[in-house]
Amino acid sequence: MAAPRAYLDYCATAPLRPQARAAMLAAFDLIGNPSSIHREGRAALGLIEAARAAIAARIGGAARNLVFTSSATEAANLALTPHVEDGRCAAPFDLLLIAGGEHACVRVGHRFAATQSLPLTPQGALALDALDAALERHADRRIVLALQAANNETGVIQPVAEAAALVHAAGGLVVCDATQAMGRIEASFATLDADLMFFSSHKLGGPTGAGVLAFARDELHIGAAMLRGGGQERGRRAGTENVAAIAGFTAALGAALDEKAAEAQRLAELRDALERRALEILPDAEILGRDSPRLAQVSAFVSPEVSAHTLAMALDLEGVAASAGAACSSGKLSPSQALAAMGRMEPAALRVSLGWSSTAEDVECFGAALKKVVARMRSRRPAAREPRAAARSADGP
Repeated sequence: MAAPRAYLDYCATAPLRPQARAAMLAAFDLIGNPSSIHREGRAALGLIEAARAAIAARIGGAARNLVFTSSATEAANLALTPHVEDGRCAAPFDLLLIAGGEHACVRVGHRFAATQSLPLTPQGALALDALDAALERHADRRIVLALQAANNETGVIQPVAEAAALVHAAGGLVVCDATQAMGRIEASFATLDADLMFFSSHKLGGPTGAGVLAFARDELHIGAAMLRGGGQERGRRAGTENVAAIAGFTAALGAALDEKAAEAQRLAELRDALERRALEILPDAEILGRDSPRLAQVSAFVSPEVSAHTLAMALDLEGVAASAGAACSSGKLSPSQALAAMGRMEPAALRVSLGWSSTAEDVECFGAALKKVVARMRSRRPAAREPRAAARSADGP
């Protein structure tokens, strides 16, 4: 019988919620193409439109302004274009400001010729003074700011509304990646004041293969669709919609939002217990963003004693799934963009993230595995073997 594992990588993807599974199984019984005009097609389309209305209502938007995509990455690639029409000026936007630590889908998925990266504070939040200075320096340009609602590596909650006030005063737009924040903190158009927002299903406990891009108001449009063909999604994203994934996405979002307050308290208690245990084992470790507002279920820490990549691989062998930085880059041993933007020298942090099915037993499993891994690493260091060798020499051969 296989030993139990502790899954602590919800920031990468969450296990499928039972509500999402049930919604998907029901949707699999629909056989029509949503673009077909017969009864079966209308039934599939009806499910999609009901899902669109339900998701839009939960984020404070209009159903007509929500586009289903295959992922948050596709949504970011669609949104981050100079050709966003905002009803104010026909000229394209010509500068993209990117907050340090943004996800790779933002850093490399945009379609701007000119970009500028903005630093984070040492505690992991966007440096608003740097944003203000950039807006003043580029007062003659049309600007879009890309800013996460919460960082995917540290869990630090970003000052989106404050940044939006500065950007809007300068005539710009804000595109918010709400992927990690959605279902965990308040993340609506009213609270964030963003112009465009995107997020995905599988971080919430829904299936992979579904995401959304939402517009705050009717005047906002994408000038040219990236995927062209059949004219689905009101011509904004061609391709037959993933009906079952959209059904699961909607159910997962509903469950996450309904449980948000209770889960935030429960997961914060589990996270705090996990951090106490980690600091007992690695007293020189530092919890990143500890003094900033953070998502309740995320802990990222660095230690001069052991690298995050080594620790993540060793924990995996001991039955614990955690990450060294973002999932999109940890497998390639890429340096952390978030840590670099915070002015840190470490290549990555160990990220431990909890979610809807996490338990105290998972935290205990993490603590036991970490203690075992660190003890083994310490025992293999030359400095740890020298006292024993000296003792043998003093006693004779």
